[in-house]
Amino acid sequence: MSIKKRLSSIKAKTLLYLILFSVSILLVLWFCQIVFLKYSYQEYQIKNINRLASEIQRSSFVDLNGVLESVAYENEVCIEYHANTGNIYYYNTMMNGCALGKNNHEIIRTENSFIASNEQSDTYKVINKEYEVQAFLYGVKIDAGSVFLYSTLEDVGGANTVLKNQLIYLTFIAIIFACMIAYFLSKKITEPIMDVTKKAQRLGSSNVEFPTYNVLEVDDLVTVLKNAQVEMAKTDELRRDLMANVSHDLKTPLTMIKAYAEMVKDISYKDDKKRDEHCQIIMDEVDRLNVLVNDILTLSKMQAHADEMHIETFDLVKEIKTIVKRYEIIKETENYNFVLDMPAKALVIADQKKLSQVIYNLINNAINYTGKDKKVTIRVTKEKENYLVEIMDTGKGIKQEEIPFIWDKYYKNEKNHQRNIVGTGLGLSIVKSILENHHFDYGVKSQKNKGTTFYFRVKRK
Repeated sequence: MSIKKRLSSIKAKTLLYLILFSVSILLVLWFCQIVFLKYSYQEYQIKNINRLASEIQRSSFVDLNGVLESVAYENEVCIEYHANTGNIYYYNTMMNGCALGKNNHEIIRTENSFIASNEQSDTYKVINKEYEVQAFLYGVKIDAGSVFLYSTLEDVGGANTVLKNQLIYLTFIAIIFACMIAYFLSKKITEPIMDVTKKAQRLGSSNVEFPTYNVLEVDDLVTVLKNAQVEMAKTDELRRDLMANVSHDLKTPLTMIKAYAEMVKDISYKDDKKRDEHCQIIMDEVDRLNVLVNDILTLSKMQAHADEMHIETFDLVKEIKTIVKRYEIIKETENYNFVLDMPAKALVIADQKKLSQVIYNLINNAINYTGKDKKVTIRVTKEKENYLVEIMDTGKGIKQEEIPFIWDKYYKNEKNHQRNIVGTGLGLSIVKSILENHHFDYGVKSQKNKGTTFYFRVKRK
């Protein structure tokens, strides 16, 4: 297998996607830990100082010193209290990094600015030059004066460096684990698919047994392939039947044509009556061959959608009567009985030539399979928007399990059938193609030993 094909395989793609997924998760972690760490820490400090300031504002003047001292030592902040009397009190100024009370000019200016303002509370970011770190100075005014809370922003750069180093190792470990898991998963996924593919490649040449893989999608594919195998077997059987039927339909008239041509040449050429009879048989067999070839060509055109439709309005009753007249010879010679149950006129919208083929083929089918009474009934019934056309015989009927297949190409409901009196055995396939191209409703009803009714609906004018 080429490298390009290997890279496009499910196994390779699964491996690639899982590695990309793992790397993406790690990149998100990098972004969250390194980019947002400092921001998140600052937000936490601001919220914490706001909480402490609210606690101080709620305290009474009597308890103020105790509250300030408690807040300072318990929360690791230092506090500077400017009383209205002018006194300044400090709490926890010995905390590491505290800049209050150390003559930090920036902080003093900020405090004086806040005291002189009308603001009740405000947050300032200042620089502790002694330690070169950032800090928050939060001012809040109370009845007794102004209170300033100071909290350093600890340098998170070191923590970032540690996290970066850890994430680098985690990235390599995650990629290795992703490769291992991806290989295992891709193997579990691709093995049944590859097995199905190998079996599917032998589908047309041999009978293949498909196991159950306990993977929903693969088992669905197996079901489809099993159905395809059954259909292929049916198609192969139908193909063999087609060859047998068409060979029979071609061989018989050709044999008779040759035999009667030799008889005319050697025996009956001097006897006018015998010669005419033999020539008529030759012409009848040629007509039968012509019908066979035309039916095959018609069906091929329809299934290739190469046959154009010519929709027009015509009298369906008149057309049926014209078709039935073609059977005068078998009515007289073989005592067939055609029963017509139709209105005087029925204007319909369809392709007249193709609908005539439908009626002609269905009548042929009824003639071939009707009972000993040789009765064929043609009924046309008026409906709300359509005319219902029914063509009935009195034969043995069709088995219910065979009804879905009678429209299939080359299907025969009896393999050891006699050759049709008229027609080729392709009639119902032609009927199906024409009616479906018209989008007409059609079907068949049959009862054992009570005959069969083929029907279709054609749009009224």
